[in-house]
Amino acid sequence: MFKLLFLSITQALLMCGCQSSFKMAAQKMGTFSWTWTFFRDSLLTNWWLLLAGVIGISATVEWIYMLRNYPFSQVYPLSSLSYLFGIIVAALLFHETIVWTQWVGIFLILTGCAFIAR
Repeated sequence: MFKLLFLSITQALLMCGCQSSFKMAAQKMGTFSWTWTFFRDSLLTNWWLLLAGVIGISATVEWIYMLRNYPFSQVYPLSSLSYLFGIIVAALLFHETIVWTQWVGIFLILTGCAFIAR
């Protein structure tokens, strides 16, 4: 069970890293337009977007491994650990305000993960 928990935490961290990289990529993009200049300057040279792709592929490979080797009824709910990492990144990296109800929600999610991991 510890291996599944370790894999779930790793996969959740990878997904959080992927989504955070997508947000950073979106912040670096200019105003959208259907022009070659936009795609060249905002997409093809956006290193955050490339990083998001690499991390996302890594997370997907790990996800497939987990689905192949562990019961879906345990693996899928544990993927919600990414919400915990997401809210921490939102507060620390993006300086977003996290209200108390969001923390209560995270606590409930973690409680459910603890029940499932048992």
